[in-house]
Amino acid sequence: MRAAELLVKCLEKEKVKYVFGLPGEEVLSLLDALSDSDIQFIATRHEQGAAFMANVIGRLTGKAGVCLATLGPGATNLMTGVADALLDASPLVAITGQTDLSKTHKQAHQYIDIREMFRPITKWNSRITRPEAIPEIVRWAFKVAESEKPGATHLELSEDVASSDVVGEPIEPTPVSYPAPNPESVLQAAKLIEKAAHPMIIAGNGVIRRRASAELAALAKKVHLAVTNTFQGKGCVDYNEPYALPTVGMHQRDWVMCGLERADVVITVGYDQVEYEPCLWNPEKDKKIIHIDTLPSDVDEHYLPQVEIVGEIRQSLAALAEACNFTRDYAGISSLREFLSGELNQYRQDTSMPMKPQKVLADIRQVLDKDDILLTDVGANKVWTARMFPARSPNSVLISNGFASMGFALPGAIAAKLVYPQRRVVAVAGDGGFLMVSHELETAKRLGVAFAVVVWVDNSYGLIEWKQINAFGRAYGVRITNPDFAALAKAYGLPGFKIEAAQDFQDTLRHALTLNAPSVIEVPIDYSENLRLTEKLGHLVCPV
Repeated sequence: MRAAELLVKCLEKEKVKYVFGLPGEEVLSLLDALSDSDIQFIATRHEQGAAFMANVIGRLTGKAGVCLATLGPGATNLMTGVADALLDASPLVAITGQTDLSKTHKQAHQYIDIREMFRPITKWNSRITRPEAIPEIVRWAFKVAESEKPGATHLELSEDVASSDVVGEPIEPTPVSYPAPNPESVLQAAKLIEKAAHPMIIAGNGVIRRRASAELAALAKKVHLAVTNTFQGKGCVDYNEPYALPTVGMHQRDWVMCGLERADVVITVGYDQVEYEPCLWNPEKDKKIIHIDTLPSDVDEHYLPQVEIVGEIRQSLAALAEACNFTRDYAGISSLREFLSGELNQYRQDTSMPMKPQKVLADIRQVLDKDDILLTDVGANKVWTARMFPARSPNSVLISNGFASMGFALPGAIAAKLVYPQRRVVAVAGDGGFLMVSHELETAKRLGVAFAVVVWVDNSYGLIEWKQINAFGRAYGVRITNPDFAALAKAYGLPGFKIEAAQDFQDTLRHALTLNAPSVIEVPIDYSENLRLTEKLGHLVCPV
């Protein structure tokens, strides 16, 4: 068989369902091999969209999503989504074509050293030079991508190697297990929590990755520990629970708002420092930290744990709950919960236009069920969604956070519907981010996946304008103009809606989510609320 066929057989052995990408001359053999496979090749309109789709497949399933591009510009176009997967710990395998190996020592058409370019944005990458090594290399790429902490890997397959003959068989994947927690560490942590005046939990991405939400809830309920979560940890606890505090991760006042100012012991669970820098919530380096994760902690002068419980997170949380034979109280956190609820609901009946961000999010929460999925793009919409949207279950709110890349939501929504066709999906995007990937509407239509894209329109790069005004009292270089977004959707043969009265939004969204096609809802947004929220957070005082 050809080497490309062996590689596809290896992908099949890894139970890959989709490969997202663009066709290209240097991947012709690979595409031909895919045509005889049960794996569905999904042609996207841009390689960046392909990488974001693979990224979300990995995040939702825990199995690496796969994206494909040809050499040169095809490969470089993948890089944003690949880097995003690395920093958000989403398992992803990127495959790129390359010119014949005989040309790689000199300048050649479209040739650049892609392997070297991908090195800093992947956990591991490899150039396939010997076709007989393909089974080992592919298995290694998936094992590294999916092992803690997950991330992106990359394989380069040159045109001549892909078409060469080879004899070989795929390697059977074997699961990776993590150790049980050290009992002594668990007892030390329990004693530290018992002696603490104000202990609390920061729950991160790892809680969702390791499917440990039930164990986290059991610990919080038994001991009465308040829980805040990072952007990536949204949904790891149900916001309706009495121990659930607002999300942290953006403003420096977050640590005050969520009770971290008064906390003397902080239990971090599945927390990645890229999610919310320790210097923002432990500025005086005076908090005692209990680190619970699959891997030892990174070194940071603001994050030096007194106790590390290293092992499978579910087992560690269960062991800690069993060791804690005492109960705390929730005193002092009700006002923090009330802040979130009050901020979200204060404009529930508001009819002013442009619409308030809080009103839009409150309406979306009313429409979506517990396990439906909301994806937010990067921009001011991300800050509002991460801050205010109440999540009820794991992986029900997806955010690009570590790399924070615009253009994430629409491609991600396509992948989310492929994984969970029965769930309703909403992508929230600003006008800037949406226009970076709006061409993927054609991909969504071609695939027949149905979801709603809610475009917040303010004719500006709103988050940067917000930061400029906070820093300098004025904005510069952020104003943009836009097409008619409803008409743009219709140009793709898709439903498009323009909200002209605030009271129409909720019904329009409900209707859009009954359709058998992707749709676009254009919502004029009032970002003057940005500055009001900044001022309010600045005056917020944590209760003693």
